[in-house]
Amino acid sequence: MSEWWTYRAEDFLLFSPRVYWRMFESHNAALWPLHVLALATGVIIILLIAWRPGTWARWIALVLAILWIFVGWSFLWQRYATINWAAAYVAPAFAVEGMLLIVASSLNSLAFDRRGPAGWIGYLVLGFAIAGQPLLAPLQGRGWASSEVFGIAPDPTAIATLGVLLLARGRLLPVLLPIPVLWCLLSGITLRTMGEPQAWAPYAALALAAAGWIWTIIRQRGSSLPA
Repeated sequence: MSEWWTYRAEDFLLFSPRVYWRMFESHNAALWPLHVLALATGVIIILLIAWRPGTWARWIALVLAILWIFVGWSFLWQRYATINWAAAYVAPAFAVEGMLLIVASSLNSLAFDRRGPAGWIGYLVLGFAIAGQPLLAPLQGRGWASSEVFGIAPDPTAIATLGVLLLARGRLLPVLLPIPVLWCLLSGITLRTMGEPQAWAPYAALALAAAGWIWTIIRQRGSSLPA
């Protein structure tokens, strides 16, 4: 028997890259053409935050809540758990995030008035999740069938939420952030373990989001110092 320290991360994978991406193909085929509505919703969220942030804040939070619950049930529970038993324990976290967003919506506790570098980073992260993430599959030769779409797959949904929260202010932000952050970390580790080049996507989203939050913290502390 091999010693435990001789194992690599790949040895603990319960599925191959082919099985993993085939799962997305099956998921997309089952839900099409819901993708069109999901992408349109993402574009509308960007437009509302940019032009009518105060009016629609609670509705944006509510839409994100519905998408988190839907993705947790339809993808993690119904599909991912069939090839990875750990997904059954992650799916409830998506439901928790959805419930937290519902609370944020009911309390109207988010305000989308973030400007400056943090705001632009938020738009960049949000725009990538909605328009850029689906392009990664064809760019890597897998075809459109296995594309990851906002509101349909977990990665773009979590990344888009990071972008939205970067653009927001509110007392519930500290409780809304951990689950999207942890999912991006988990997804990045999984993709990297499979040797998939797009592992950079969730890592880059986290790095950009961290830069935005650090900038905001530094600026807030600087403005609070006595003149």
